[in-house]
Amino acid sequence: MEVQDQESVGRWDRLGTRDPSSRADAIENICQEVMRKVETIGPIPPVASLSPASGSPPGNDLNDILAHVLMLSRRCPFEDVRERCSQLLRNIQDLGIRIPRPLGNGPSKFIPEKEILQISKVDSRTQSIFEDAFAALGRLDNISLVMGFHPQYLESFLRTQHYLLQMDGPLPLHYRHYIGIMAAARHQCSYLVNLHVNDFLQVGGDPKWLNGLFEAPQKLQQLGELNKILAHRPWLLTKEHIEGLLKAEEHSWSLAELIHAVVLLTHYHSLASFTFGCGITPEIHCDGGHTFRPPSLSQYCVCDIANGNGHANHHDDLLGNQDMCGEVEVLMERMKQLQECRDDEEASQEEMATRFEREKTESMLVVTSEDEESGPPRDISRHFEDPSYGYKDFSRRGEQVPTFRAQDYSWEDHGFSLVNRLYPDVGQMLDEKFHMVYNLTYNTMATHKDVDTSMLRRAIWNYIHCMFGIRYDDYDYGEINQLLDRSFKIYIKTIVCSPEKTTKRMYESFWRQFQHSEKVHVNLLLMEARMQAELLYALRAITRYMT
Repeated sequence: MEVQDQESVGRWDRLGTRDPSSRADAIENICQEVMRKVETIGPIPPVASLSPASGSPPGNDLNDILAHVLMLSRRCPFEDVRERCSQLLRNIQDLGIRIPRPLGNGPSKFIPEKEILQISKVDSRTQSIFEDAFAALGRLDNISLVMGFHPQYLESFLRTQHYLLQMDGPLPLHYRHYIGIMAAARHQCSYLVNLHVNDFLQVGGDPKWLNGLFEAPQKLQQLGELNKILAHRPWLLTKEHIEGLLKAEEHSWSLAELIHAVVLLTHYHSLASFTFGCGITPEIHCDGGHTFRPPSLSQYCVCDIANGNGHANHHDDLLGNQDMCGEVEVLMERMKQLQECRDDEEASQEEMATRFEREKTESMLVVTSEDEESGPPRDISRHFEDPSYGYKDFSRRGEQVPTFRAQDYSWEDHGFSLVNRLYPDVGQMLDEKFHMVYNLTYNTMATHKDVDTSMLRRAIWNYIHCMFGIRYDDYDYGEINQLLDRSFKIYIKTIVCSPEKTTKRMYESFWRQFQHSEKVHVNLLLMEARMQAELLYALRAITRYMT
């Protein structure tokens, strides 16, 4: 990175300080620098109507700089920065230079922008969380804004992610972001790939590696098989896979490095699920997040219409639909009946095992999408090998997922201590995050208050683990069919196994009377349950190698 670029990065970084006078100095310096560039370059000709992708603090390209200023005017948690950046854009426009505008309607294609936390109207705790996130990354990303429905969880998530990516650890910083790219690419998640391509370059990563996995060091290439198996069929992971990585002569991994890599892979596989499950849109300053074209007369761009953003909110449209009237009440009544059955009689161990196997088999038959198979785009697939490898083709061949008894190897009794021993503090952070989302409740269901939702949360978590073959001996899997209807199961299966196939229709078709915040809560459960399931298989394989 050249000296000039490093100075530029430093100036943008200083916007994250909580000291108002330091922020004011930083934004004033940036405004002066931008205006100098504007005066040097003059009005932008029409051919420059579309900006190239840029998610990092910009260098010399004026379009990149203006896109970054636009992002700050909308997403910076500090009001003074937002206002000053808005004023700067107006001043530039007054000089006859075309400025960018955001594409789409907010952080999610599925959730109306007016229902997502407005940066200017958050409580003091959420404001503090947003400021910390902005200081760490120089941005407040769309994932954080959507997770902002649940500030308690968001705080735990961001603390863990910050530690994995930026604090002391076994792997160098550029390796961490490259592994994030590899993991997100397995699910064709261009949103996460683009973010980490920019972060990778910002921490000094070699641009050649971005030409494809074949250009990366042999050590990272060897991680490709582990990435593939963990993402799609983690039950196939063996101690031999682990041994191959730890004993690869000059390209070998240490145990600590491998644990760090495994946690990163599982984090980004599951975060891809959340990204697709909540319809997260590109960041304003990234490719696909802004345009230099003037708005059309209708105020909608083509992509808005394609995403359905020009239509009224589905919650308004569908509430009168007879098919869904009483949906919440029916679910609450089933929960009540199941609780009464629990109190009256307990199934035998044999019957419990049979119910698990039945649910596991049925889960394999749930179809995630009617669409024809389509391969990932070239710019994504170059970051991994064997693009045809996935969950769907395995289930079509009638293969069975073997049963993994949680009593034999659990997160609490085995995985937690292994992670903590080899990568200190991370086990603790993951444990807090798992418990946070599993126990998160506001005791509400749609408009009903004082509701115990623990039975429903446990059914969702255990259904996901059931799809991965993980069985809890003390759980009656017969409850799952009572509490999760077919449209919800299709959504869960898609998000967890083939998130890139998620559609807005799927999101709208389950729990139609529930709030968007409750659907985001579901996605947090799916994300964390998936991460823990992948981790259990990886950590069990490492434990078997060690013993």
